[in-house]
Amino acid sequence: MSTLVHTRLDVRPLSVFTGAEIHGVDLTQPLTQDEVDEIRAALLRWKVIFFRDQHIDHAQHLAFARRFGRPTSAHPYDANPPEGYPQIRTISSASTTGRRGERWHTDVTGVVNPPAGSILRAGRQVPAFGGDTLFTNLVAAYEHLSPALRALADGLWARHQFGGFNGDFDNQTVYAQRVQASPLVSEHPVVRVLPETGERALFVNPGFTRRIKDVNEEESRHLLNLFFEEITRPEYTVRFRWQPGSIAFWDNRATAHQGPGDFAYLDVERVLYRITLEGDVPVGVDGRHSNAVLGKPFSAFGVDTGAVA
Repeated sequence: MSTLVHTRLDVRPLSVFTGAEIHGVDLTQPLTQDEVDEIRAALLRWKVIFFRDQHIDHAQHLAFARRFGRPTSAHPYDANPPEGYPQIRTISSASTTGRRGERWHTDVTGVVNPPAGSILRAGRQVPAFGGDTLFTNLVAAYEHLSPALRALADGLWARHQFGGFNGDFDNQTVYAQRVQASPLVSEHPVVRVLPETGERALFVNPGFTRRIKDVNEEESRHLLNLFFEEITRPEYTVRFRWQPGSIAFWDNRATAHQGPGDFAYLDVERVLYRITLEGDVPVGVDGRHSNAVLGKPFSAFGVDTGAVA
């Protein structure tokens, strides 16, 4: 008869629907399987989990990520990884100078298989205040729609892509040129079913969702604005303040996030490092899978899945 091993992870919810801090684990050390299972369960329940005072390096960050999935390359376009770590994307507030913050977004939904999760870590260079990140729960947003609107959303599909929205990337930066040269466009169900829990998530976001299929442009705009307003309601959100050694790990299938507009006014540069985990192809309520319009899947680093038909 096997003996059940109990870990001492302390899960502290931060809001009614979204976010929990995890205490009682040392990420500088290899995780036990029980710790992995408890962390995964907390992630599925709270959609984004946070760790404090975990001063890990790039190698330990990568080792942690590999316990939960297969890391992708740093980014489809904006690859500025630390030397020797092509899976890690460096995110600096200096690159946002003059911008008024990001739109709410779910990472990389222009590809047919958006990342399953993202793990974002702070090094030692973060401001004492400002530069927070907001997260929202797309399952809660769906579940609190009226029954009639849920039924409508269940049957809708939407186009997601990089650029092509209000003049995005209509410039000559290196990033813009890469987007223009190799577009990533996919069609996803507006409501995706999460494989582990069977929950339904309102899978749209202002950063990448461009229009609803099979309706006219005006109807699409109104529907998307309605859905965007729903997913960003304050009651579904949590705000995370970065400190040295902080880590945010979110379920990218069930959340959207935003960096508020104070980036341009920070006196101290905020430097974070992100690893994304290879995702599955979303499945709608009717069992149909997302399809790629342009571009390849965003696969695990070193894996080329070939062109998408």
